[in-house]
Amino acid sequence: MRTLSTTLLSAQQSASRVPYVRLEARNTAGGIVRLDWTRLYSGAEAAGIHTAVMPADGSLIRVRVTPVESGQVLYRQRVINPGPSSTYSVWANTGLYGVLAVACCSLSSEVSIFWIDSSRKLQRLISSDNGATWTDMGLLDYVASTSIYGMSAAYKSNGDVTIFFADANTIGVKKQVGGTWQSISYWDKTTGDSSGVACTYDGDWKLLVTGKDTAGNFRLWSLVYGDGREVASGHWSDLKVISSAPSGGDFEYCNPSIDKPDVFRCFYTERFTGQPAGSRSFWSHSVPGTGFSDNLFREPVPFSFTGDCGLVMVHAGSYAWLTCPYGVWQAPLDIYSVDLSNDVINIKAELSDTSGNMVVELRNDDCRYSSAAGLPGIGYQFALSPGYRTVSGNESSSGMSFSLEAYEYVGAGGKSSMLLYCFDGWAALSNWTARCQFRWNKDSDEMSVKQIIQFILGRAGLKVETKSQSSVITGFYPDFTIQPGNSGDTVVRKLLSMVPDVLFIEGDCVCLVNPQPSDAPVYAYGTGHVILEGRFRCNALTNNRVQVEGYDPDEEVSVVLDSFDWMDISRVYDRIISVIDINIASESQAQDRGISILRKQTCTNAAGYIRIPVNCGQQVYDVISVTDSWTGLENITRRVVGISLIYNRIKGQYEQRLILGGV
Repeated sequence: MRTLSTTLLSAQQSASRVPYVRLEARNTAGGIVRLDWTRLYSGAEAAGIHTAVMPADGSLIRVRVTPVESGQVLYRQRVINPGPSSTYSVWANTGLYGVLAVACCSLSSEVSIFWIDSSRKLQRLISSDNGATWTDMGLLDYVASTSIYGMSAAYKSNGDVTIFFADANTIGVKKQVGGTWQSISYWDKTTGDSSGVACTYDGDWKLLVTGKDTAGNFRLWSLVYGDGREVASGHWSDLKVISSAPSGGDFEYCNPSIDKPDVFRCFYTERFTGQPAGSRSFWSHSVPGTGFSDNLFREPVPFSFTGDCGLVMVHAGSYAWLTCPYGVWQAPLDIYSVDLSNDVINIKAELSDTSGNMVVELRNDDCRYSSAAGLPGIGYQFALSPGYRTVSGNESSSGMSFSLEAYEYVGAGGKSSMLLYCFDGWAALSNWTARCQFRWNKDSDEMSVKQIIQFILGRAGLKVETKSQSSVITGFYPDFTIQPGNSGDTVVRKLLSMVPDVLFIEGDCVCLVNPQPSDAPVYAYGTGHVILEGRFRCNALTNNRVQVEGYDPDEEVSVVLDSFDWMDISRVYDRIISVIDINIASESQAQDRGISILRKQTCTNAAGYIRIPVNCGQQVYDVISVTDSWTGLENITRRVVGISLIYNRIKGQYEQRLILGGV
């Protein structure tokens, strides 16, 4: 249950309670700002290598390299106070040619441009005045080959800078520490050819790499070059796959870029070599509240840009920027909200263990929502906060949010209203489908059930918050495969069938719970909080005996174990369900599975509902105590498995229906 103030608790139990419902529309998705891009510039520059950076004064520094047939000449540009009316077509020719790769980074007013040319030279231009004037720092080093397919660089706050470059099938590193350049070193990975690298500094150097693995499969990886936060200094993390295309297929990846205005946001190019051949940019972002090493990225989304040169994202102040040699885009970074509370006519919100939705009716008698300016957009998030008027003023409990999926206008009898149809994260999960095959734990323990669930939820832009968890969900490593086309909710339900744990979604979080029969009630109804109506039912278990069959590969014998609910068997005899899973390799695992299934069966052997004045903090899977004088039931415990909230301003209706299950 969400924590409520004493004044709000008192108000919701009062006989003279006065409802207060807050509803806000926000330009967010998954809890972070939606980047609504506007293209400011479409030029005639040739596609090619490019990069960009924004130093302390907010100017936009763009760097590009002409194609091979034009001499691979390095150009640079500085746009002061960039905006919709700025000029993005004026470039300065540096006189440098034969450039194979380029990188740009800044710290305060210092800006560095690094490049590698066809003679294998690694060189640097530097500016101390936000890119207004430049000094040639000359030769830094020689790289091993001319098979350079991308480079990137980033400062850390003390002025140290590190350059990464993709050289054939390796990633090279050149570091400046305390003003001294160190020798080039290389990563400790074994892969096929690399096609690109991007980095940003955030306690460590956080990287994206595109290329092939040793089997020839195309990959977009994340990894960390340590500086002491998530990975030890000078060490490399494991390569972790974000996107994958099979060897021998027609897709490959290149041109990664990464930036962190709020969360890690990235762009990369997916190149299709079949018919018709072409390249498309994709974007993704890390899940809020997770570390880069967790590799929890939203499923990459296509961007409305086709071109082989890719896009580079940078940010400054309240705006993010995208750039390529012949294009510039801008998007606001600020989150804004619109308070719709005074226009609400009625709301119906329904939450369960597998779904969540909300329908809102807003007044539109003056056509305030009939124009683009007043219309909340599809995809916007709507935050619902139920509350009451208290002695301290209007108070509410925040936490619930839904995304707008559809809207409609209703007009009749001289009246006009607008209906909003919204869904919570369960819809985002069901709308996610696997684009490629994923498989874990085939030959070794890679990811537990919990980690696989976190990965899938991350692809839908959702993060996991652990309220309680079993040892099974963190200690069981099944050989598990997701096939292309599998939906997220189907996959998650299959994984949850292996463990006693359950999930519920509230706002942008997926809450993990391990229900226990010993869970104490968090709230009482029928004493301080009135019950308007109640129905209470007890059922026999659908299955009271679970037979689990697995296989022990070490002993080369079958594992078969039964779990029983003896109380229910004594009443209705045995009702058996058989489970066969080759991942079950021991007696203890078979017992865990059987107990998990029986526990979830137990939660269905009690049913019914209570209708109550709204409890602003009630959550799915809370255990509650119920005393109902009409039925004579006193201090019984039930678990909330569903919540329906109705608010109707005209009728004065403000209540909840709590769907009940067993503890």
